Amino acid sequence: MTSIAQQLLRRKPIAREAGDSPLRRTIGLLPLMAIGISCTIGTGIFFIMSQAVPLAGPAVVWSFVIAGIVAGLTALCYAELAGAVPVSGSTYSYAYATLGEGIAMVVGACLLLEYAVSAGAVAVGWSQYVNELIGNLFGLHLPAALSNAPEEGGIVNLPAVILVALCAVLLVRGTKESVVTNAVMVCIKIAVLLFFIAVGMTGWNSDHFANFAPYGIGGIAAGAGVIFFSFVGLDAVSTAGEEAKNPKRNLPLAILLALAVVIVLYVGVALVSVGAQAAGKFDGQEAGLSEILAHVVGSPWPGTVLAAGAVISIFSVTLVTLYGQTRILFAMSRDGMVPPIFGKVNERTRTPVQNTIIVSAVVAVLAGVIPISFLAEMTSIGTLAAFLVVSVGLIILRRREPDLERGFKVPLYPITPLLSIAGCLWIITQLRPVTIFVFAIWVALFLAFYFFYGRRRSVLQPGNQPPGADVPFTSVVRQPGPLERSER
Repeated sequence: MTSIAQQLLRRKPIAREAGDSPLRRTIGLLPLMAIGISCTIGTGIFFIMSQAVPLAGPAVVWSFVIAGIVAGLTALCYAELAGAVPVSGSTYSYAYATLGEGIAMVVGACLLLEYAVSAGAVAVGWSQYVNELIGNLFGLHLPAALSNAPEEGGIVNLPAVILVALCAVLLVRGTKESVVTNAVMVCIKIAVLLFFIAVGMTGWNSDHFANFAPYGIGGIAAGAGVIFFSFVGLDAVSTAGEEAKNPKRNLPLAILLALAVVIVLYVGVALVSVGAQAAGKFDGQEAGLSEILAHVVGSPWPGTVLAAGAVISIFSVTLVTLYGQTRILFAMSRDGMVPPIFGKVNERTRTPVQNTIIVSAVVAVLAGVIPISFLAEMTSIGTLAAFLVVSVGLIILRRREPDLERGFKVPLYPITPLLSIAGCLWIITQLRPVTIFVFAIWVALFLAFYFFYGRRRSVLQPGNQPPGADVPFTSVVRQPGPLERSER
């Protein structure tokens, strides 16, 4: 009889044989990179300047650099683990292989919170931008009853529900179709930010940098704490572990390349924003980038272009977050942690169709009836907790599996993961106590579910098998299967 303590600490073998996965390996390097960029460059960059500049002044540029470094340290840890453990499930799978089943369930709770709640939040943000775009183009606005949650005076946020439904259709049709659509949207959103940089440069005024750091190091650090959440999303690449071609090479490379693109774009936007507009004018701006361009050009048309870019940007974020959520639940179902329905794969499309429909229905309800302010509050702490586990898991895996094949190794080990841990802990201390309290309740509820359901159905429980699997888990270090070898 296995004790509860033994159940909490039991670890899953590094991975299953490549041939066991029912998912199809169709995602190459560029689409993987697009997943990371898409999930990272979302609503944040369109709004964050109005929150960060009042804290840091023109030195907000350094706030972006610091936030990028903290995110980069974690991304390096993700890159090594993604190459060493290239399976669906992201941080959940890494925690299961290194820290044990109990911590894996905590991380699963974090990831479900991060992806589901953020998907609902960005869908609501998409609804607002669609309304703005329609107003700019046609002078019309959607009825308040059909574009707001009940608490905000409406009946249902219909555009947000429609967005989730459209993303669900794409995901059900197949992974290849979804990633191609996402890649096109990523190209458009990058073009929009480059458009902002190019037009904004025409209004450059170096005098705006005169009082560069009015609030000192503390202000720069506070700005970095706010900005950090604009870098959330790079972990979405690792959820595609079992659908990536040549994962040991492409997963780490995609994460690092996506991070490089995001940092360059963010710092460029920050420099141009401050160069084109005095720091004192940022506070209270709702559509800051649009207003900056309108001031530079002397016409409202740039705001329409930015609104169109935001609509496309947020669509792709919702698509990727839904994708990530379904793959995490797929991995948890295969391990016995959640019901088997989440692990069933359609024979024709090779995608978890029922899983996608259930997740999309839940997110559509969240987006349709709950205000964005409530949805957005809980996203950050789930992400930080997952980032923290990645860095800890990397250190443990290096010690337990020193000979494991890795497509990438973190430089300056162990300094890099230790700095990542410190950075995540520091940012968590900046969160409101109520956020931490609600997060603790959510994790407690999820652990209660594990106690009554998951621990007895775990694939590591003697006599149990993965739902729908033909062969058991193996402790053999994962070797590339025939499909992977043919795609190298």
